[in-house]
Amino acid sequence: METKLERISQLSRENPDMVFTSIGHLISISLLKECHKAMDGNKAVGIDGITKKDYDKDLDKNIESLVQRLKRREYKPRPARRIEIPKDNGKTRPLSIYCYEDKLVQEALKRILEAVFEPCFYDEMVGFRPNRGCHMALRKLNYMIEREKTSYILDADIKSFFNHLDHEWIMKFVESKIKDPSITRLLKRILKSGVIENFQYEATEEGSGQGSVCSPIISCIYMHYVLIWWYKEIIAPKLKGYSGLVVYADDFVVCFQYKEDAIIFYEHLKRRMRHFGLSLQEDKSRLIQFGRFAKENCERNGRKPETFTFLGFTHYCSCNKNGKFRVKRKTSRIKFNKKCKEVRQKIRSMRTNKLNDIIAKLNQILVGYYHYYGITDNGRSLSAFRYQVIRSLYYWLNKRSQKKSYTWAGFLEMIDNAYPLAKPKIYVSIYG
Repeated sequence: METKLERISQLSRENPDMVFTSIGHLISISLLKECHKAMDGNKAVGIDGITKKDYDKDLDKNIESLVQRLKRREYKPRPARRIEIPKDNGKTRPLSIYCYEDKLVQEALKRILEAVFEPCFYDEMVGFRPNRGCHMALRKLNYMIEREKTSYILDADIKSFFNHLDHEWIMKFVESKIKDPSITRLLKRILKSGVIENFQYEATEEGSGQGSVCSPIISCIYMHYVLIWWYKEIIAPKLKGYSGLVVYADDFVVCFQYKEDAIIFYEHLKRRMRHFGLSLQEDKSRLIQFGRFAKENCERNGRKPETFTFLGFTHYCSCNKNGKFRVKRKTSRIKFNKKCKEVRQKIRSMRTNKLNDIIAKLNQILVGYYHYYGITDNGRSLSAFRYQVIRSLYYWLNKRSQKKSYTWAGFLEMIDNAYPLAKPKIYVSIYG
């Protein structure tokens, strides 16, 4: 099955104008079994309560039944179970939890959509794509600021992106490359499957539920047509100076050489977003002076250049040991405080456990944190985070009894020798 999908991908890459009219048959028993094997069995269950383990008990029969329903056009996805999860700003984000069988179908559909559309995407699109990730986006942005003629940054934020994806536009975008009715019908049914919240059914007339296996590729397709293709083919050729774009899901940054180019782009961007059912969050979208020329101008006027945040890092103008301009980054204050709060709550919940178990869990958290935030120039933030973990652990271990168990000096000696906590490490080079 991988060979067939690779062939589809090859055809799409070699024939950019090719439209696929007969690929629905690829959602077969073999593909669905591959999807089942790859699925995470520890995810939350949908409204039917069926887990991967439950589905696996009679896998052949379940898959055969599913394929027959798909062929007869009788398959109808169940509504997703919706829950609210906290955001960094104190608000909540809706998360959709789908039934296991629906996740299987979504996974199969996702693989087909990826095979067709992945070759069409530009390098500016970094998020939710194979062999790409946040650190690649940060490297790309770093290059655009340090090596190109960037003097202005447009830091834009789309308001509730996943919740406001227009279904009609999604279908039009997909149908630009896929005309197979079995695929388009299936996608439409998934989009319109609805949600259950507080035991009440709610129709989904717009958006693609976060938690859907298909949502990442759908978001890439949407951003490809709405933003990236438009920027690359229509806007960039008309600008007077240098410009560069990097996109991760709905988060994107645009670099400009000239302020007038940035202002013109921003006005056109707002209109384009509205045309496709989206809007920019004005209080979070801003145009700032940034880069080596901006740093020099600001210093001449006795002020510091502004900063901006992208993918959890606050970017600021600085210089290297030789005084040459450098972009540096540190963990954003909001992300730092949120993670510290999470760790405090975790230590509190584990405070009665054996110390070995607590340390093992904290080391797992620390190493995971270092793998993401352990990037060039961010060592100080890593050390600050580890210190906050140590402070929280000291506080809650002393709460295990009425009598104070540890002095600060004795506790630090124990952490250094008997129960070591993982020390900060830079895992990612921004220039690698």
